[in-house]
Amino acid sequence: MSHLPVDDPEPGNAWSCEAIEQVIVPRVSDIGGFEVRRALPSIGRKMVGPFVFFDQMGPSEFLLGQGLDVRPHPHIGLSTVTYLFDGSIQHRDSLGVVQEIRPGALNLMTAGRGVVHSERSSVEARQAPQRRLFGIQLWAALPKSHEETEPAFIHHEEADLPRIVGEGKRVRLIMGSAYGQTSPVEFPHSALYAEAILAPGAILPLDDDYDERAVFVVSGEIDIAGDTFGPGRLLVFKPGDRISILGLTNARLMILGGDPMDGKRHIWWNFVSSRKERIDQAKADWAAGRFDSVPGESEFIPLPGT
Repeated sequence: MSHLPVDDPEPGNAWSCEAIEQVIVPRVSDIGGFEVRRALPSIGRKMVGPFVFFDQMGPSEFLLGQGLDVRPHPHIGLSTVTYLFDGSIQHRDSLGVVQEIRPGALNLMTAGRGVVHSERSSVEARQAPQRRLFGIQLWAALPKSHEETEPAFIHHEEADLPRIVGEGKRVRLIMGSAYGQTSPVEFPHSALYAEAILAPGAILPLDDDYDERAVFVVSGEIDIAGDTFGPGRLLVFKPGDRISILGLTNARLMILGGDPMDGKRHIWWNFVSSRKERIDQAKADWAAGRFDSVPGESEFIPLPGT
């Protein structure tokens, strides 16, 4: 580790810890007709553990007949990790999987050597007079040993994911181990991902079990060592410190982290790989129609620049 441990920071004491390495303000982009806020990759921080993309989707309101429409597109070398707070998304992929994801559940799609998927609002969801969509999607880079694995899809319902409740805190453990619990979600690299909801005055400890850790403030305000942080901030911590997070208001946080990846990752469009030439091959394959198609879909997103 490059940073020596210090004492556990006392909430409200700005001099007790210098644990925050970087504060990232997401940039806004558009997918499928609504805004996302992208915190990773960012200048000075390409990854946290295996996570190379962090997108906050929404919150957005859809009127009757409207919805999310992300047409079929390809991925290689990563797993998409989709978790919702409100609304629903219908996932379809080239494996033939059709899965509706709802709040509290997890969709984990592993692209490996290559997969194609779409993300849309279902016909039933579009009939609601007004609907809110709000959630987080991460991309987790696969280790070199698994970059060319067979594509796969796993769905975990809300009840499958461990919950830790008490002292004004509610934590749902999505990936990894924390607070004496272990998620059933399997991933071939050390990773931590959790949702935490804090009441005012609640203190959430974050141990140094993982070398790389960050917290994204979804809503509310928190205090870390005397500094206040509001919504839309990704706080990246130095390794080796035990952190205490104080809820100043009702707050929702996403905790992410893991061990450093086994080398640099190249990212271009929807492709992630440790080898630049592999991304070039994926570009050529998509342009030439060599990826598998998604059953029931006739549209697709063309290769950028073509």
